[in-house]
Amino acid sequence: MSKIGKISVSAALLLGFAGTAFAGPQMSFGPNNEGTLQLDYKGQFQAMVRDNGSGAAKDDGTADFNFRRNRLALMGAYGDNMSIYVQTEFLENQNIKPIDVQDGNAGSNFYMLDAQMRFKFDNAFNVHVGKLKYNMNRENLEACEAPLTLDRSLFIRAPFVGTTDKGVAVWGNLFNDMFQYRVDVMNGRSATGTDTPKSNFRYSGRAHVSLLDPETGYGYKGTYLGKKKVLTIGGAYQQESDVAYSDTVAKSGAVDYKGWTADLFFEYPIDGVGTVTLSGAYEDIDLGGAYKGANPDSDTIGQNGEKNGYYMKAGYMLPKLPLQLFVRYEKWSFASLNGVYDQRVDWYGGGANYYLRDQNLKLTFEASNTGFHKGSGTTVDGSKDFMTYITQLQLIF
Repeated sequence: MSKIGKISVSAALLLGFAGTAFAGPQMSFGPNNEGTLQLDYKGQFQAMVRDNGSGAAKDDGTADFNFRRNRLALMGAYGDNMSIYVQTEFLENQNIKPIDVQDGNAGSNFYMLDAQMRFKFDNAFNVHVGKLKYNMNRENLEACEAPLTLDRSLFIRAPFVGTTDKGVAVWGNLFNDMFQYRVDVMNGRSATGTDTPKSNFRYSGRAHVSLLDPETGYGYKGTYLGKKKVLTIGGAYQQESDVAYSDTVAKSGAVDYKGWTADLFFEYPIDGVGTVTLSGAYEDIDLGGAYKGANPDSDTIGQNGEKNGYYMKAGYMLPKLPLQLFVRYEKWSFASLNGVYDQRVDWYGGGANYYLRDQNLKLTFEASNTGFHKGSGTTVDGSKDFMTYITQLQLIF
């Protein structure tokens, strides 16, 4: 193969694994320039206003400028079957949380979000090793910089982990890319000693069927901006044994984690009319009823504890103007949230994306309402309904 051909293969592999358009500077390396390396900056700067969370009774409004995401990403490919993806993130003073406003200063955090080695043996057999996204819900696997609404669901994350975990994932596409499978073995809950009944790996399995244009990558998008016709149906199951105690004082009542989800994504451009996008998912997180114990592990309850619920999203992109309107509705039931058992939350919002340079430069506005079914209806137990207004400027460079 010629030198130009080798560079082209590496660049194509890098583009396929990266999931975003080439934005940052690139360089080639290796004896025959068969390697390619790219550096990207990804930022989401926000102006946030919430109608409660401050003041003596936390009934006054809260306003904040901050970064939702602030990242440096390094993507590299060597030859036609090996690549890397490394991404750091810096966050500070993110006091406005999904369901409350934190008192004082939340502080700052700089950490390694992704650190992956990727091996492409065949379209039907790929291996990713390192710190990467686990294969549970589609929403978490969608690119952070390419959602339909302002961001992902606030409530769909799996328990005990963030959006990524450490482990090994095997995946591939079959039947002319109509079917995709994924299996992984992950670290799961990072707890040792007497904090948990046992220390086990977490196992996930996911599959999807694409009935129109295929989705063949490891990551998804929340919208393809009308460049593809997509109808994908997916589902996943995740399990980790002996993950927590229902009584942390007596060190008794070991429970397992079991989670499953089903999701659907549809996007269809219509000439002269615009692009319609529909998306939805149901998720069930089972932690063995640990919340009923005398002293349940704090991580088995709350926003990322035992729960079930769903989200629905819809979008419409104008045919001749880079403006995309969207709405989202979510309904969740939490085993225990802010001390309220069987708390139910309704979340609904809407807004618009204006694409100045596709996803590389985008302005988004979203207004949302969070409502609680139980509690005192005050900020004392965190059950007072509230509105949130966010304007966000996204830049990928």
